[in-house]
Amino acid sequence: MTAHMTRIAVVLTRVALLLWLVSGIVAPAAAQTSVTNSTDGAVAYVSSANCPGSAFKRTFSVSQSLTVADVNIGVLMAHDNRPDLRMYLVGPDGTRVQLAANNGNAANHNVNVLFDDEAANAISSYTTDPAAATSTTVVPPYAASYRPTQALSAFDGKAAQGIWTLEICDTNNNSINGTFYQADLTITGAAAADLSLTMSVSPSSPVAGATVTYTLTVTNASASSLTANGVVVGVNLPTGVSYSGSTATGTSYDPTTDNWTVGTLAPGQSRTLTITAQVIASSGATLTATAEVLASSATDSDSTPGNGSTSEDDYASASATVSGTRTAGTAPTLVCPAGSASFSWNNYSWAAGSTSNSYALAGIGTLSFTLSNPGQFLNNATYGGQSPTRQNVVTGGLATARYSLMELVDLANQTQEATTTISLGVALPGVQFTIFDVDYGTSQFADKVTITGTRNGVTVYPTLTNGLANYVSGNVAYGDQLSGDTQANGNVVVTFSAPVDTIVLRYGNHSLAPTDPGQQGIAISDFTLCKAESRIAVSKSSTVLSDPVNGATNPKAIPGAVAQYCILVSNAGYTTATNVTASDPLPAGVAYVAGSIRSGTSCSDAATTEDDDAAGADETDPFGASLSGTTVTGTAGSLAPGASFAFTLRTTIK
Repeated sequence: MTAHMTRIAVVLTRVALLLWLVSGIVAPAAAQTSVTNSTDGAVAYVSSANCPGSAFKRTFSVSQSLTVADVNIGVLMAHDNRPDLRMYLVGPDGTRVQLAANNGNAANHNVNVLFDDEAANAISSYTTDPAAATSTTVVPPYAASYRPTQALSAFDGKAAQGIWTLEICDTNNNSINGTFYQADLTITGAAAADLSLTMSVSPSSPVAGATVTYTLTVTNASASSLTANGVVVGVNLPTGVSYSGSTATGTSYDPTTDNWTVGTLAPGQSRTLTITAQVIASSGATLTATAEVLASSATDSDSTPGNGSTSEDDYASASATVSGTRTAGTAPTLVCPAGSASFSWNNYSWAAGSTSNSYALAGIGTLSFTLSNPGQFLNNATYGGQSPTRQNVVTGGLATARYSLMELVDLANQTQEATTTISLGVALPGVQFTIFDVDYGTSQFADKVTITGTRNGVTVYPTLTNGLANYVSGNVAYGDQLSGDTQANGNVVVTFSAPVDTIVLRYGNHSLAPTDPGQQGIAISDFTLCKAESRIAVSKSSTVLSDPVNGATNPKAIPGAVAQYCILVSNAGYTTATNVTASDPLPAGVAYVAGSIRSGTSCSDAATTEDDDAAGADETDPFGASLSGTTVTGTAGSLAPGASFAFTLRTTIK
């Protein structure tokens, strides 16, 4: 067997680490790998139209994990008319570089050349006739070096590991065939690790309430040329499960940050994390956990830590579907003691594209909507034109189509959310409305709607009721099946049974969505609003201030003692009460102490002097109080929700 017929071999030469004294940075280790293919073969005619598709091919398997810095390839073959030839080199990722393009003239024969970007001359000037024979021509070294037609630097920065392919075409049908003898591929690059993740879940079809186990393994490939230090993996559990516990081999997992601190992975080494969780989602829900390498000290040859790319091997996911048949939930009955009012989009307009509108409702006040979107609101004629807009195409399955407020959006990633803020003006005892079309489109979007309320800045949570195309967990609804525009499957009913003055909807995507979701939309339907009411409560207290025997020290209710009474009036309702009046007759056996009436917001701070009549400026500063016969009366022009007023007076016990 001749020298160029030796078996394929991989030779690795490591270059010593260089310490950059000026910057204090240690350069990454460089490495070089060479692969030889010496399988002889006849190179026959292929029409230009079929080149390089039907080209003669020879492959090179590179097993080492390197990030390419330089590529050279030497080719030895015999041919009587070299200008017939075209040559290409194809990398593992499909990058194709043309090496030669019918170069030379009819007098030029054979190929014995090293294609090298750093060569002095271009391949177009290759006019010599080198030796190329099966038994007597030994390469490397090759007879000459030339720059290829296209630069081999197109491979720089890419992963070296994988199958490289040399393609050769004879594009002249002149019955002159060539013979391939040998090619040597040499790659120089930075040493790299190759981290990859796998994830599985068991069981894959759990029942609601069951325990599932997610198993995650991170590996540094045995062909890696670097040890990876400081490896951290981020884990994203689906919201349809509740974390129970975890076990990690020699490492730790923090369920608060969702980070798995792996530490060091030498070439060929793996670490495993198992997480157990309880299923809290309803039947039919798809629960997808994801994970990605977030940090590593080593350059990865084919992925970038923390970039969110689902196509790289340092990202993994596993899905389970809750078994059983999902049924649409039954929304709670909204109880409104003072009656209710309806807000129907059939009766109110919304200019297409507007993001802020207010509406006056009799017996309620002002209902205001404000929308914002970090992505784009879309313009779609089918759904009413420029969103946000009023439309009646998405109907929530209603027998008679009604208008609703459509939010058709294009969000840039899974984390962006469009926000709708609904201000009720005053705290209402209860609110109920429906959101249409909370669903899922495969490889398009995965609706996620979070609903939160507040009253005086304090958080109030609603009850959410699911449809067939979604499930709910707390105050969040997740679409996991597709619902049609006229179906009720995507409906989610929102019920606030506690007082609320502001409602916020955050609309985005959950983990089933692609990295860059496409068009998606929801529609906010009509509202039922409990009417606000004031609830006036009155309480009375008394204190003995002094007596003729003990003075002010531990006084007793004996004749001649002075006692103080306080009347406290409070509004425990949800709206302001006006023209509030409270009266109380003096008890028998006491005599009013003239000029002793005081007013304030509570019994302890009632210090504003009131005269004994019901006239004058003292009656509105801001409260009034007076005595008529033996009856004392207090007044307040208005009393806001949660507010109170008090008036005190003194008497002498007879």
